[in-house]
Amino acid sequence: MSTAGSLLGRGETGPYQRVTDLLGGPRVFKRPVVTQLDAHNAIKTGLPGGALYHLVTHLRVLKPASIESAVGMSVRTYQRRKGAPDKPLSPEQGGRTWKLAEILAQASEVFGSQEEAEQWLERPAIGLDGNRPLDLLDTPAGVEMVEDYLGRMASGVYT
Repeated sequence: MSTAGSLLGRGETGPYQRVTDLLGGPRVFKRPVVTQLDAHNAIKTGLPGGALYHLVTHLRVLKPASIESAVGMSVRTYQRRKGAPDKPLSPEQGGRTWKLAEILAQASEVFGSQEEAEQWLERPAIGLDGNRPLDLLDTPAGVEMVEDYLGRMASGVYT
């Protein structure tokens, strides 16, 4: 759609707002996240476990088991942790949770809805050599492939 700087003054939310909304917004984040450095600091100091809980409970198609490798946490660990929403995620788990929310926000923009984006994450993609985008989110190289592919789709280039 657009960059954060070009439309923020016109009532649209920036990319960090969309991501933080997926992760619980102001109920979870004590400070607003409006820059990449804000996101880094929030992840580094430990995203509250409530961010992951909010993301998981607001998924429309994806199930917790389907995202466990993407966020680096088993369903059992998630279930144990959901009773302590203020307990921070490790920087690795927080970073992976943030990245999943970021990709979901980007895919929602490309496909027009969160539900369509979640369905896309679960389907094999020709442009990803037949891999499901969700299966590639457990490594930085895979994340980069998915982000590049989404960028090409947003530009109308599907190969």
